[in-house]
Amino acid sequence: MLKLDHETILLAFAVVTGLAMLLQTIMLLAITVALRKAAISVREETENLRTSVMPVIYDTRDLVATTQIVLTSAQEFVSSAQAVLNRMSPKIEAATGDLADIALGLRIQTAEVQSTAMEILDRVRKQGNRLDVMCTDLLDTMDRAGGFVANAVSAPVRQVSRMLGTVKAVVESLRSTAARR
Repeated sequence: MLKLDHETILLAFAVVTGLAMLLQTIMLLAITVALRKAAISVREETENLRTSVMPVIYDTRDLVATTQIVLTSAQEFVSSAQAVLNRMSPKIEAATGDLADIALGLRIQTAEVQSTAMEILDRVRKQGNRLDVMCTDLLDTMDRAGGFVANAVSAPVRQVSRMLGTVKAVVESLRSTAARR
């Protein structure tokens, strides 16, 4: 028959406590590995996003600079055309036709530049929306992972607490039985 003296109970309690600590250590190690993998994945996604968005931003800067140069050149051209018209008043009808053609060409080019700029802005807006969705998904995933970790840690703690309460009740019951004898 099994003797339940004080040393046997203490030994059993020490073994149960050691096993619980070992289980907790294994769970914490698994959580650490999972979080490390998640951090690496987040870092890779951030780098992918950076490599896809930055060229668009650089191209947009170049396009804006080029557009400014074209507009400056167009303004200078219009100024010199006015000077030529003032000096060449007898040939104004012929020059008017030429200037109309030039203005039409400038309008077409300006419309093309505006269209291109709007297209680039639309692409940047789409990338921004895509970035927003990716960040939202990432934060939602991290929130779920945090909830999972909280549940994974609190459940074993509650179980150990219940087991300790049971052991305490058994020990107190055994003490009160031994004290009555």
